[in-house]
Amino acid sequence: MFHCGRSALALSAAALSLVSLDSASPPAHYQGSRVSMACTYAIDAYGPDPDALPRIVNDAFDEVDRIDRVMSNYKADSPLSAINRDAASRPVPVDAELFDFLATSLRYTRESDGAFDITVGPLLKAWGFFQGDGHVPADVDLTAARHVVGASHVILNGGEKTVRFDRPGVELDLGGIAKGYAVDRVVTLLRDRGVAAALVSAGGSTIYGLGAPPGHDAWDVQIQDPIDPQRSALTVLLKDRALSIAGTSEKFFEASGVRYSHIMDPRTGRPVQGILSVAVLAPTGTAGDALDDAFFVMGVDRTRMYVEARHGVEGIFFLPDAATGWKMVRESR
Repeated sequence: MFHCGRSALALSAAALSLVSLDSASPPAHYQGSRVSMACTYAIDAYGPDPDALPRIVNDAFDEVDRIDRVMSNYKADSPLSAINRDAASRPVPVDAELFDFLATSLRYTRESDGAFDITVGPLLKAWGFFQGDGHVPADVDLTAARHVVGASHVILNGGEKTVRFDRPGVELDLGGIAKGYAVDRVVTLLRDRGVAAALVSAGGSTIYGLGAPPGHDAWDVQIQDPIDPQRSALTVLLKDRALSIAGTSEKFFEASGVRYSHIMDPRTGRPVQGILSVAVLAPTGTAGDALDDAFFVMGVDRTRMYVEARHGVEGIFFLPDAATGWKMVRESR
């Protein structure tokens, strides 16, 4: 299930406005957007050719649409839907791109000790987040969902490039990572086509800053206040790196005075409590998109251990605070 928080990230006006240039031949500038993968993808690009730049940006959006056709579990004819339909009864052959992407997704599951899991869909359904009628599931329904959740149920055959499930009811949902992959594909296309600088946004939930806009050292991106959407909590600088964020403000319900968000701990089968939002700075959109949910589930202490062992990854937690509304904890190597 693809989902983008509508206001998880706010781009600073300074980053999005065309600045005056001292150069006699300033680069061309073009902005475009398109709805795809249930998000508004936006590209703010600078390049040497004013005639070619709009076509390049349009080609980049076409690439996002292509990925949506491959990885959507809402499109009945997508390769991902074919896996979900048939993999419990037989090995399903897939092309190299999708196979490698699934292998990457399962690697993030292993590295996070199951905090990130592309088989979490049945839990989201049990809690009513697919249908928009959020509710606390009955114990029998939660037990049934947990029975088919877990990366161990997904069997990849590297030699044959096939995917198989070890039991009926298992399904793959790439909504927690595919947007970041689409951002990375767009960045690769822009870079290969000579675009010197661009800010690529997947619905505001994953953003990549390619290079830097003229007159700046990096792209300025504001992270929204986790409680007050009209305020900024933090400004980060993006230059050849990604920012992804996961929060509780967009999809949640309340029952018996308790607030439940859509971010699940796949191992307990229950929504995570005690965190407002998590932002991740990472080398790629794919990594950021996977790790924002993973860190949300892992919490501060285990995230600290994760980032200390890896270069270029940073986690920023926004936690409830009785006195100030929220407090920030930043974990980096």
